[in-house]
Amino acid sequence: MHRISDEQRRVRIGRRHLLAPSVRAESPVAVADAVVALHATDAATVFLSACARLRVPEAAAVEQQLYEDVSLVRLLSMRNTLFVVSEEMAPWVEASNARAVAAKERRTLLKHLMEDGNGLDGQWLAATEKSVLAALAARGSATGSELSAAVPALRTKITIFPGKKQEAVQGVASRVIRVLAAEGRIRRDRPRGSWTSSQFRWTASEPRPEREIARAQAELALRWLHSYGPATEEDLKWWTGWGVGQVRKALATAGAEEVELDSGATAWVAPQDQGTDPAPEPWAALLPALDPSAMGWADRGFHLAPEHRAALFDRSGNIGPTVWWNGRIVGGWAVRADGEPVWRLLADVGRDATTAIEAEASRLADWVGDARITPRFRTPLERELTA
Repeated sequence: MHRISDEQRRVRIGRRHLLAPSVRAESPVAVADAVVALHATDAATVFLSACARLRVPEAAAVEQQLYEDVSLVRLLSMRNTLFVVSEEMAPWVEASNARAVAAKERRTLLKHLMEDGNGLDGQWLAATEKSVLAALAARGSATGSELSAAVPALRTKITIFPGKKQEAVQGVASRVIRVLAAEGRIRRDRPRGSWTSSQFRWTASEPRPEREIARAQAELALRWLHSYGPATEEDLKWWTGWGVGQVRKALATAGAEEVELDSGATAWVAPQDQGTDPAPEPWAALLPALDPSAMGWADRGFHLAPEHRAALFDRSGNIGPTVWWNGRIVGGWAVRADGEPVWRLLADVGRDATTAIEAEASRLADWVGDARITPRFRTPLERELTA
């Protein structure tokens, strides 16, 4: 069996994830396609991940493609997590993941409505959704608060988990809006405030072409392998949230080929992708919390030393801002209250690496400008650096 070394895997990150300066992209759409999907749970991550890989980093270019061209699309998809993908990729992600996530969101909301015992049911939900869509058609876009003011039903409160320890009273507005967004009937528009804000406005969304589920899962697996291969079944299972059977069927349909890792584990690559990528020039990167290059695999041992995990991850397994050198995570970074980027190395990487990291920190500070960045999921090292 052909072996692909850990060093070659790190080379592939530099090239295929557009992190070496010579391979940086011209557009945010090209960035999203290179890594398949950008994590979007934290609004700032989309911009930081994209701009780290752009020849000319600027938030305005990302905003243009998210909100004006709509060539970048937010979807609740893999692992029930919010991602940004290109519009071309969106139908494949919808069929392979997002459609099932949306169906589960609807079932959960209906269950909570009916458990409340106040006569709320599917008919009530359909009427409420119709009113929300009508309000958006009249306004063009609106925040959740503005929609609640326009649609009285959204101000309804329900008791979830009645009679149980976790019983709580909640409003339905955010849940109804979440279901409509998950189904692709509405989408996030420009937020209130800057690009770091998560207080989005909402607007109507156009339907996209439908894809057959098995074909879509094979297509997603193939594109993921081009970006993240070699990778194991467990890596793909973790990244997609699929079951083992779905993973194996998708790999087989995609024509994935077996290879061996340095660890001796069996992994997979895209068809005819067992060759060696040439190493790019030395590169450094400051990547944000939840960046795809850090979150792309279940087993990150080939680019992250185990002793660094405690400083860089929160208790739920979310990685914070990371410093990279030639395909390895070697430290973390943060932005202080005065806007100054600060970083700390967790490994001795030498003078050349330190100089390159300093240059990347300066590049980050230049395009971020006056924006203030606080990750949604804060890690021990990030908290220390901003204390």
